[in-house]
Amino acid sequence: MLIMVPVLALAAFLLWFFLQRPRQDRDWSDDVAVLLQPDVQGNRVVLHGVRNFDWRSDNDYDARWETREYDLDQLVSADLALSYWMGPHIAHTLVSFGFRDGRHVVFSLEIRKERGEEFSAWKGFFRQYEQVLIAADERDILRVRTNVRGEDMYLYRINLPPAQLRSAFLGYLRYAQELRRAPRWYNTLSSNCTTIIVELARHLQPGLPLDWRMLASGHFAGYVYDHGGLEPGYDYPQLQAAGHITARAKAAGGATDFSQRIRLGMPGADRNGIER
Repeated sequence: MLIMVPVLALAAFLLWFFLQRPRQDRDWSDDVAVLLQPDVQGNRVVLHGVRNFDWRSDNDYDARWETREYDLDQLVSADLALSYWMGPHIAHTLVSFGFRDGRHVVFSLEIRKERGEEFSAWKGFFRQYEQVLIAADERDILRVRTNVRGEDMYLYRINLPPAQLRSAFLGYLRYAQELRRAPRWYNTLSSNCTTIIVELARHLQPGLPLDWRMLASGHFAGYVYDHGGLEPGYDYPQLQAAGHITARAKAAGGATDFSQRIRLGMPGADRNGIER
């Protein structure tokens, strides 16, 4: 009979686990309260719900959600950002898309926190957080991590031809539309900020191999480099050193040319005449 106790406990846990359903109607934290709503008409893209908060601390900010319009013919770059918040092996991964006029929009898959809720990697295994795809201004989503939270950030130019660049951008918008139709659970291992990038990359380049660096996200840029995905003509230590933007972000503060300042000296940043 004693053996039945753990069996019944496991059965109860599995029943609880699989009966949970993700929802859209919780009391969400301000920074994840709005779901991105894309509207794509040919080359014209309108994004409703672009976050542009002015952060003074995690609890003190001016909340702004904006509607922004982009021309896909003017899409010229994508940068991979890694923000380190718990040691060298774990980083939050984001992708920033650049346009010929110097504007950038960053996509970041995150947990959709309820008001007052904090992130726990362990809870992330057990259907405790819904996903949210945030589109944001760089002065919001990059600066809050470097200047407010004290995270250490690196930025790398991604090596993509125009057609794949456009496909990656639209891939994020499709994902946003899917989340609007049906919420999904975040999972620390299998559905997180890095796995969405891997999924999009595998759509562009089928057959990309599995690698431990897909899980140890702090090393993910090295994986991308090894498969030809970063700015060519440099070795990885050079890209890493030149892409270390933390000090530049702190010096730039809330300047209107924040995006240009953080890219000074970053390989590939002067391509297409965007940043000088």
